[in-house]
Amino acid sequence: MKNSILLQDLTPQELGNLIDEKLSYRFEQLQKQLQAKEANDELLTRDETCKFLKIDSSTLWSWSNKGKVKAYGIGSRRYYKRSELLDCLILLKK
Repeated sequence: MKNSILLQDLTPQELGNLIDEKLSYRFEQLQKQLQAKEANDELLTRDETCKFLKIDSSTLWSWSNKGKVKAYGIGSRRYYKRSELLDCLILLKK
């Protein structure tokens, strides 16, 4: 009975307020998750990617050719998704 609510002592207004509070809290959580995901889908240029990963541009070129990181392009410009760069990182065993 820990998570139960006794409705017999609640007025309809109080019940509505409880529902509003819970829904507001859930929507705020969902909004924060979506904003975090959108921030991770940011497109980075070559220079920004090199700075983000702290690597040289030749290393980025090599990793792109080997398929370690995905590159997206328009014309001669190349872009990298921040979320995909983070997904490429692997945990190293000690």
